Amino acid sequence: MIGLRKGRYAARQAQTSQDVAAAQALRARCFGLMSDADAFDDRCTHILIHRVADDAVVCCFRMMPLTGATITHSYSAQYYELSALEAYDGKMVEMGRFCIDPDAADPDILRVAWGAMTSYVDEAGVELLFGCSSFAGTETADYLDAFAMLKARHLAPSRWLPQVKAPKVFKYAARLRRKPDAKKAMLRMPPLLRTYLMMGGWVSDHAVVDDQMNTLHVFTGVEIGSIPPARKKLLRAVVG
Repeated sequence: MIGLRKGRYAARQAQTSQDVAAAQALRARCFGLMSDADAFDDRCTHILIHRVADDAVVCCFRMMPLTGATITHSYSAQYYELSALEAYDGKMVEMGRFCIDPDAADPDILRVAWGAMTSYVDEAGVELLFGCSSFAGTETADYLDAFAMLKARHLAPSRWLPQVKAPKVFKYAARLRRKPDAKKAMLRMPPLLRTYLMMGGWVSDHAVVDDQMNTLHVFTGVEIGSIPPARKKLLRAVVG
């Protein structure tokens, strides 16, 4: 059971339909949708980060346990051809629908969220954490340095590389020839993806153009055993 606190915020695992509804309401607000609920919600553990003073939900995400044999049942598998990962021999979890209330800007929120993720991964013995990391909007021009950086330093190992499945994609690894401007790249990199990369994460060689969610997203994986020791220590410091 997840339960931790830092500063004004605490994490908890959803226990009731009201908890799940609170997460869905925050997701809808963050993603600019009338509502945000899908068939995957019933198969996931929902984690809520709430403000202790008034119990307001300020961040949420969901975790879906999977194996190589069931990875085609993941949310990500709607957009990426993941047959290579069917050979992955270990427990997996898909982390999805991560969002933070835009009106609650406090770095402790993200710290508590990653602490809660770490607790879940440790308790479940997860070996691969994956999901879709999203860039706002569907225009690529502002993100070319970020995509060039992903190509240069963070592509998935060939044995796990997701293949194209979605009808609209930006094949940045094949198309981009530019040397990335590191400062511009990191400024335009989504915060969630930036954290994945600091943990040794890797990405698909193409971005999916998701018109429904108004995002560009890349498949992202983190092999838990490959996280740098110093980064693991920081993550577990929140848990402790």
